[in-house]
Amino acid sequence: MSEIKKEVPRRKFLKNAAAGTAGAAALSFPMISNAQGVKTLRFQSTWPAKDIFHEFAVDFATKVNDMTGGEMKIEVLPAGAVVPAFGLLDAVSKGTLDGGHGVLAYHYGKNSALALWGSGPSFGMDANMLLSWHKYGGGQAFLEELYKTVGANVKSYVYGPMPSQALGWFKKPIAKTEDLKGLKYRTVGIAIDMFTAMGVSVNALPGGEIVPAMDRGLLDAAEFNNAASDRQLGFPDVSKVCMLQSYHQNAEQFEIMFNGDVYRGLPPKLRAILDNCVEASSADMSWKAVDRYTKAYDEMQKNQGVKFYKTPDSILRAQLKVFDDVVAKKSAENPLFKRIVDSQKAFAQKAVRWDLDGTTPRKLAYDHYFGGAPKKV
Repeated sequence: MSEIKKEVPRRKFLKNAAAGTAGAAALSFPMISNAQGVKTLRFQSTWPAKDIFHEFAVDFATKVNDMTGGEMKIEVLPAGAVVPAFGLLDAVSKGTLDGGHGVLAYHYGKNSALALWGSGPSFGMDANMLLSWHKYGGGQAFLEELYKTVGANVKSYVYGPMPSQALGWFKKPIAKTEDLKGLKYRTVGIAIDMFTAMGVSVNALPGGEIVPAMDRGLLDAAEFNNAASDRQLGFPDVSKVCMLQSYHQNAEQFEIMFNGDVYRGLPPKLRAILDNCVEASSADMSWKAVDRYTKAYDEMQKNQGVKFYKTPDSILRAQLKVFDDVVAKKSAENPLFKRIVDSQKAFAQKAVRWDLDGTTPRKLAYDHYFGGAPKKV
C-alpha cells in the first residue's frame, strides 16, 4: 500500500508537469491550430466591428479561405478582442496573434520612419503612387529593414491605397491656421509632430474611442479617415462641420501582417495564395471604397445635416512648410528615416510629374456634365 500511495503523487506530478509544459508552449508560440488538418489563424483588425475597415479585413480573409479550399482558415476579430488597437504589432510579433490588419502609422512609437507609409504629404504622390514606390521603388526593402531594427518578427504586406483624408471634424469651419491653435485634436503618426508644431494639442486615439472622446469634450476636433468610416463611427452625432482636404494623411495604405514564424511555416502554395489574395484585396478594396464612401458622403449631407468645407490653401501650404521642418529634424536624428525620405522624394519627382503632365483634368469634365450653366453676373 505504501508503494501505491507514493506512486499516485508521482503520477500526478508528471501529469501536472506535462500540462504546464504544454501551457508554456502555447504561450511561447503562435496560436495556429491544425484541427482536422485545417490551419486556423487567429487574426485581429485594428478597427471596430462596425467600421468598413474591419470589413476590408474580413474581405481579405474570405478570399484566402475560399482560395485555400478549406486547407487554411483565417478567423478575423475586431479591435480589442485580444489586444488594444495600438498593440497589434507586438501581439503579432510575439505570437499572441497569428496576424492582423491595420496601418503602419499606428507603429509610430516604435520608429517614426514607419509612419512615412501614410502620415505625411508624400511629396505630392497619391496613395497609389506611394504603393507603387513600396512595391517597385525600394519601399518594401526599407520596411523589412525597419522591422529588423525594432525586433519585429512579422511578414508585412502593404496594400489598399486610401483616398486623401479630410482635415477632420470641427465645431465651426476653419478659415486660417490660427483657428487650429489650442484645439484638442486627434491624429496619428508624423501628423502628431506636424499639428503640434502648428499649435494644436494632439491626442492619438484608436478609431473606436474618438467619437466618445468628442462627446465628452475631451477632444475639440478629430480626423479619422473617410466618409463611410466617419458616418459609421458616429461623427455626425457630435459635429456638423467637416473640413475636406489635408496633407497630414494624403497618401496612406493598409497593412496586413503575419507572425514571421507562422508565415515561414506555411507551405509555398499557401504563401503564394496569401501573396495573390493581398493583390486582389487591394484592388477590390479601392473599388468598394469609391462606392461606399460616395454614398456616405451624400447621405451625411442629405439626411444628417453635415456641412463640408474645403480646407483653405493657406492651411495646406502651412502644413507643407511645417512638414519640411519635421522631416529635417527627424532625418538628422534617424539616418534610416532620411534614406526613406530621399527614396520617396526621388520616386515622387518622376511619378507626380508624369501624372500631372499626362492626366486629363476630371474637373473640366465634371463641370461640363454636372456643373450647370454659368451664373449670369
